[in-house]
Amino acid sequence: MSEKFLYSLARPFLFSIDPEAAHNLTLPALRRAASWGLTSSFTRPTDDPRTMMGITFPNPVGLAAGLDKDGAYIDGLATLGFGFIEVGTVTPRPQPGNPMPRMFRLPAAKAVINRMGFNNGGVDAFVANVQASRFYQNKEGVLGLNIGKNADTPIERAVDDYLICLQKVYPYASYVTVNISSPNTKNLRQLQGASELDGLLSRLKDAQQRLADQHKRYVPIALKIAPDIDQEQIQTIAQALLHHKMDAVIATNTTISREAVQGLKHAEETGGLSGAPVFESSNAVIRALKQEVGDALPIIGVGGILSGADAKAKIEAGASLVQLYTGLIYQGPALVRECAAALHGM
Repeated sequence: MSEKFLYSLARPFLFSIDPEAAHNLTLPALRRAASWGLTSSFTRPTDDPRTMMGITFPNPVGLAAGLDKDGAYIDGLATLGFGFIEVGTVTPRPQPGNPMPRMFRLPAAKAVINRMGFNNGGVDAFVANVQASRFYQNKEGVLGLNIGKNADTPIERAVDDYLICLQKVYPYASYVTVNISSPNTKNLRQLQGASELDGLLSRLKDAQQRLADQHKRYVPIALKIAPDIDQEQIQTIAQALLHHKMDAVIATNTTISREAVQGLKHAEETGGLSGAPVFESSNAVIRALKQEVGDALPIIGVGGILSGADAKAKIEAGASLVQLYTGLIYQGPALVRECAAALHGM
């Protein structure tokens, strides 16, 4: 049975229950299906390798961070045909995240609002999960590890949290993503400001060089930014990325704008809005970034990809790779293959 058919059977039930409950059912089910060999019949995308950040990606379609915050389901996710998998966001210490309910579907807009708040079991448990995965042990593919700060860490000490996480995940990552753009951790987006960003990137690059010397392996670092930034902020971020020789930028995280979903049920819930409504604003940031950085810095495009045509639009805007998340909720895992086919040879 194809993944498209299986998801068409499962989706009505999943959409009838709380979104977070559905999430907590789906990932363990996928892990069990993979361990039983039930996903072996899924059609994998044709190889379409791309090399950037010194890494060869089997195809340009990846999983965005947030779906597997603790790195507990890597092996199941690896059966869906992604060219790379990013897990996290992880913080130094375990934290429960924000109170429930904290995830809401907006089906009419093919969107989700979440205010999860970096709920995770902490970086030590995260690293143990990564180490235990066959995907990591057998070096089966590209694994991105996404790091953040604890909610109760003062923003002026945020860099300490990022450095703790970077040191602990570095040996196990194909690349590391620094998440400074979630709207669900108080004041986190302040780190996108000029002086804060310069200080953060300087410390991260120093640590990266030390760790590269220690482990005899250079692990690239990407920065994940928000869609809710203007042209001046984009220029500031681009200049900082180039000045500090960062390895990539991921554009974008969720939006706090509600313009595209006004009047819909749950539209006024606080949190980050993802899915179709963030598609155009994400593309606008990608285009503006591309103008600023040219070919000096690869862009990973994420936000509102619900079809192969959407994935193509991200590449045409200036991205080199794309990532999926909310589109998987609405379209199911067949979206991976559809996007990979649309991007083949681009």
